[in-house]
Amino acid sequence: MPMLTGGCFCGAIRYQATGRPLSATNCHCTMCRRVTGAPFLTWFSVRAGDFQMIRGKPARFNTSEHVTRSFCSRCGTHLTFQYANLPDILYVTSCSLDDPTSAPPVDNIYTDARLAWIGPDGLPDYRAGHPSSG
Repeated sequence: MPMLTGGCFCGAIRYQATGRPLSATNCHCTMCRRVTGAPFLTWFSVRAGDFQMIRGKPARFNTSEHVTRSFCSRCGTHLTFQYANLPDILYVTSCSLDDPTSAPPVDNIYTDARLAWIGPDGLPDYRAGHPSSG
């Protein structure tokens, strides 16, 4: 079974996930942009039981009543995202992987908020979340 490994910029936090990502997407929502300072954020998802922190403990904060995010309190690297109503799924920042090419995005979500200077990339676009997410 494949192993995905990664961590924060300063090395204080390391994680691993077993198995293949369930999904991977570029999120253009304003909340992802604001918490990272980037024009969009690329995530991959795994089953929460397949993910393990192997060094350090990230700080956590709620960006809404339904979402908890984690980051390294030492260097600020944004690491995970979890919906309260989907406790079995964890979203992990793809570029915190040691090899970000192992979880490439397959689509774009919340493109209704995409910045005008970010052009189409040839992947499917969803103006809101994924159609399958309800």
